[in-house]
Amino acid sequence: MNAPLPTPTAAPVTLMSGADYRESLRRSRPTVYVDGQLIESVADAPALQPGINALAYTYDAARNTALAPLMTAVQSSRGKAVNRMLHVNESAGDLLNKLEAVRLLCQETSCAQRYLAHDALNALAQVTACIDDAKGTTEHRARFHDYLAHVQDCDLSIGIAMTDAKGDRSKRPHEQGNADTYVHVVERNAKGIVLSGTKAIVTAAPYVHEFLVMPCRNMGKEDADFAVCCAVPVDAPGITIVARPAGRPGEKLEHGAALFSRKYGQSTGVVIFDKVFVPWERVFYAGEWEHSGTLTYSYATHHRHSCIGARAGFGDLLIGAGALMCEANGFNPGEKSNLREPMVELIKITEGFFACGVAASVYGTRDPHYGNFMPEPVFANIGKLLLATQIYDMHRLAHEVSGGLIVALPGPDEDHNPATAATLAEVLRANPDVPYDKRIEVARFIEDLTASYQGGWYSLISLHGGGSPAAMKQEIWRNYPVGSKVDLVERLLERGVLETNGGEATRAITKNRQPGRCCDAGCAAPGQAVMVDLL
Repeated sequence: MNAPLPTPTAAPVTLMSGADYRESLRRSRPTVYVDGQLIESVADAPALQPGINALAYTYDAARNTALAPLMTAVQSSRGKAVNRMLHVNESAGDLLNKLEAVRLLCQETSCAQRYLAHDALNALAQVTACIDDAKGTTEHRARFHDYLAHVQDCDLSIGIAMTDAKGDRSKRPHEQGNADTYVHVVERNAKGIVLSGTKAIVTAAPYVHEFLVMPCRNMGKEDADFAVCCAVPVDAPGITIVARPAGRPGEKLEHGAALFSRKYGQSTGVVIFDKVFVPWERVFYAGEWEHSGTLTYSYATHHRHSCIGARAGFGDLLIGAGALMCEANGFNPGEKSNLREPMVELIKITEGFFACGVAASVYGTRDPHYGNFMPEPVFANIGKLLLATQIYDMHRLAHEVSGGLIVALPGPDEDHNPATAATLAEVLRANPDVPYDKRIEVARFIEDLTASYQGGWYSLISLHGGGSPAAMKQEIWRNYPVGSKVDLVERLLERGVLETNGGEATRAITKNRQPGRCCDAGCAAPGQAVMVDLL
């Protein structure tokens, strides 16, 4: 077994603290509307504080001595230790470390958001190298390397502007009655390009430093103007962000109803581009429609792998809260099968899809163009599909072990009502070893995560974030070696495999083959990095 990785010893870039990150937001002047109001200072807007808190934690975690081995990574091409959320993976071990880092960040914040930048940077590395290899050039790689150095050295937070408004879903981008339902190039000149259009769902849009604009689908030749990938500051002229509040800021803040989501949450924004100029040095491709599929596929695979870690962190919160609620109700799940079974089911779901993430890491492969490591797509998509479809079961199980009190409790104002508080504290106490206020605190925590506006948000973002279940099923079918299984059964039936025509199978179903996943040296190449041990 390989030894755990040591703390990165390469020269670090200047890693920001959470306070530094907040100050950096004050230096930016994006046009942001929340609930119809223009936000004068994003860093100081109460409606956005839960989201800013979540990103700030990712900065502080990277500077935490105990967490730094996992939250930072050495980018060997530059000889520098960088925030892992901005690292381009160099091994299957990096994939494992990223998965675990995202889980730990989301245990604290539920959704750390910043990992989307990691996924996009890795996909961008792959597509720029692919374009250069196809054209016999080096300019796309060079632009990416310059941008990667900029992002890592400045320790930036990047918003991924990928999902277009799309308009009529039955039509392709160039067929839309309103071209601005997709972001597209409206002008090219010697200095750069000009963009117009709309990105509909941009995570953390109000409180990131830059947007990485990417296409959301495979493009055809007629869609060349819509095949654009570039980076632009959030406060560039012509950009307007229309966002929703992050979490549940201000909701009974003084008494504690939104125990979790008043502290941590996520804002999403519609980002409108109105003739936004982007210099060529920040344009990674514009018009190379043939490569849009490569970028969207690569990003989706990296991102679905990260989502596994994120929702495992959320599962950890439900497991811990469910156990505490059982205790507060006076029961021990170890002694009560009606509680033990749903708790084990919750554990099974969480660790089941996380195990797919581990498998996707271990079986990760090196990209043939850039050389970074890509999660194995079948396991990554299965893990994301499991969490997407089982998030509702996770909520149900948390409700089952907790009881109806989590939504039937009197409101938090009653905790301070002299006419009712003492009586409530006496009659609503269950376990004599757990004070009433501790019992209701856990109950309201579970309500916040599963039975509030925020709980519904967690369900929907788990289902559709990173793509719909239909998209994941498509990728599983596309990448799974069904043909190899057909060959196996044909051989066992002693009738031989189907004849091939010039090396190609004569039936479509047998064409889907993949080589064996293990080599003589095992799943990991000798000396390959493994997941770091923080113990």
